[in-house]
Amino acid sequence: MDLKGVINISNQKEIGGYFELEEFSGNHYHRDCIKLNTARNSLIHYLKLMNIKKIYLPYFLCDTVRMACKKNGVEYLFYRINSEWLPEDNFILDSDAYILLVNYYGQISHDSIEFLLNKYNRVIIDNTQAFFQKQYMNVPTIYSCRKFLGVPDGSYLCADITCDENLITDRSFNRITHLVGRYEYNASLYYDEFKNVDSSFVDEEVKRMSRFTNNILKAIDYDEIIAKRNANYQVLKQALDHSNKLNLKDNIGPFAYPYYSSIGMILKKELAKLNIYIPTLWPDLPAETPNDALGMDLSSNILPLPCDQRYDGADMSRIINAIKEIEGKYGK
Repeated sequence: MDLKGVINISNQKEIGGYFELEEFSGNHYHRDCIKLNTARNSLIHYLKLMNIKKIYLPYFLCDTVRMACKKNGVEYLFYRINSEWLPEDNFILDSDAYILLVNYYGQISHDSIEFLLNKYNRVIIDNTQAFFQKQYMNVPTIYSCRKFLGVPDGSYLCADITCDENLITDRSFNRITHLVGRYEYNASLYYDEFKNVDSSFVDEEVKRMSRFTNNILKAIDYDEIIAKRNANYQVLKQALDHSNKLNLKDNIGPFAYPYYSSIGMILKKELAKLNIYIPTLWPDLPAETPNDALGMDLSSNILPLPCDQRYDGADMSRIINAIKEIEGKYGK
């Protein structure tokens, strides 16, 4: 739809006519936070407001974060992680830099965050894979709504700062086709639409969260979602922990169950044939990425198995049985 000449025809409130989406009256899970359009833009907004010009990033991170830093004149350097998903002990932070601590799969505890705060002092927490973990003390923390919930945009920046009042509000009316399409049909029919929407955020400026997403986030039963995710995770954990090389901690409302397999890419391909889709979280790693301290390929061989609120124990059993059958066929 061409909205040129339609939007802002009049400043007067429209009265009458057809109904729009209802305005919900609930609460967000994260309150008293700055609501922005994407997680990477939450990071960039914080860096700008705090005049931070240098940041250390883990090698295993979405390339869009690196692109956003480069675009906004922020120098970035890399660090390696160890088997506890934390920066390696020999890592030293420059005096004028911050470190982005990625909470991979929600595996970093508050004790670890406190330890790193004492060590580095200037820490930003990336909780894009730990939506339901609350901010620790006043450490600046970033959350992604799209990774956990069926909304077209949205991020929280929890930090002791005031949002730039000049930011405009994003609009998501043209980003909901894949959400409604998958709700009424299936994922494969709308996958291209999803990818187009996802790609559209690459060049998106820092904006406030759209009214659409802001509204939807007030209508969600977060306690129920946490309960479902916890239960599904435990089913996968009990069945697969014995063969999983990762030493995992339980966490609230988990993002996924990370399962390491030496035939990870084969598993993903074979599972897709069974309509079980496993994402590759870091497909575009820097060329200089080292063989990390985990001694395994985080991008290819760790499978983030779905355990979210859309599924139940029967769905988890289907995943488990499929994995065992494929591993039996190809070897692990």
